[in-house]
Amino acid sequence: MSKKNDLARRKRQHDFELRREKEQKQKQQKKLQAKKNKMKVDGKDKKKKKSGSGFQVGKRKVKTKLSALAKAKADQAMELDQ
Repeated sequence: MSKKNDLARRKRQHDFELRREKEQKQKQQKKLQAKKNKMKVDGKDKKKKKSGSGFQVGKRKVKTKLSALAKAKADQAMELDQ
């Protein structure tokens, strides 16, 4: 029997491919979750008192509107969760 046709080798290869696909899905989910968390607005800043100097450095803009592609990806992710 050839090396390519070896049953044990095919089984190991199949297991490896399944594991790799699972890891890729998890990686993609983590990436999407990080994007979602980045888009969230934190309300704690409004309640905090300003310091004595009264100026702010490094103000970051928050993206409020999702593009069509981002909406589709979010919908797809929600389907995967359910």
